[in-house]
Amino acid sequence: MSKISETELRRMIEGIREDRETIIKHNPIGSEDETLLWMLLGCLLSYLSVAENETPCFPGRPDANAYREAVLFILRGRYVGETDPAELIDSLLK
Repeated sequence: MSKISETELRRMIEGIREDRETIIKHNPIGSEDETLLWMLLGCLLSYLSVAENETPCFPGRPDANAYREAVLFILRGRYVGETDPAELIDSLLK
């Protein structure tokens, strides 16, 4: 199982934050928070090479909370750092 360090997660979140306007502009469906969390989830799935059978499924239409929980699920057992990953994720939305 691949791991992600706090430094790498922070770098990924900062990159999404820097490209926020472009990401939102080119993905107009859903709220801004949903879009940013969807992007973070996609980046993590790729970075960590998460297998399809390990990828969270969404019954119905996912909202920002569903994407946030999916990101935390993916990070469980894969995140190596001192800071609570939920705090880092929430910093993306401020």
